[in-house]
Amino acid sequence: MPGITVSTMVRCMNADHEQIIELTNKVADRLKKVKHIRVETALGTNVTMPISKRKILSSTGVLRNIGESGNLPSGEVYLAPWEEQTNGTVVFDGSIAGLGLLRNPIKVHIKNGYIEKIDGKSEAKDFEELLSKAGSKDAKAVAEFGIGTNYKAKLTGDILEDEKVLGTVHMAFGNNMSMGGIINVQSHIDGLIKEPTVYFDDEIVMKNGKILF
Repeated sequence: MPGITVSTMVRCMNADHEQIIELTNKVADRLKKVKHIRVETALGTNVTMPISKRKILSSTGVLRNIGESGNLPSGEVYLAPWEEQTNGTVVFDGSIAGLGLLRNPIKVHIKNGYIEKIDGKSEAKDFEELLSKAGSKDAKAVAEFGIGTNYKAKLTGDILEDEKVLGTVHMAFGNNMSMGGIINVQSHIDGLIKEPTVYFDDEIVMKNGKILF
C-alpha cells in the first residue's frame, strides 16, 4: 500500500469486489493468446508491444489465501512485454510516479524497447531526471504494460490508485523481475495514458477508454 491515503482506501476498497474480479479476469483471459498489443490515442500515442507467451497477471485486490500478496487497493491486469522489442510513441497525459498529476503531456519515443527521446514542457525534463537517478540505461527500458479495472478508482496523482483507474492503461520503465521479465535495475516508474484505444493483435478491445466486451 505505498502512499495509501484514507480517501483512496475508502473510495476503492468499497467497490464491488466481485465486479472487479469479473472484469479483471475477463481482460486477463482475452490476453492469453495475444501476440501483440497496440495502443493509440488522439494525442499521438502509437506503440506496439510484443507479448506472446508472457505471463499475464491479474491483480484483483482480493487476497483470501495464506501466502497471497498484492496491491491494496487494486484492480488491474499487467504483464512484461518482451524486452528490446517495443517500438513507437507514448504520450503520458494522466500522471507519472514521482511526479504526480501531469499539467502537460509528455511524449516518449521508444525504439527497440528503450526510451530514445522525451519531448514536452518542464515535466518532460523532470521525467528524464527521474529516470537518470538509477544510473543505468535499463531504467529507460520498457518494463510493464497494464490495464486498470477498478471502476471506483480515480486519477489523484498517486500511482497506487491511478494505475487501477478503469478506462486507462499504463506503461512502466525499469525493473520487471517480479512479473517474469529480466530487467534488474533499481527503479520502476509508471506513467498513465488516458482514453486509449487498445488492440489485442488486430482486435479492438478498448476504444477511447471504453472496454468493448
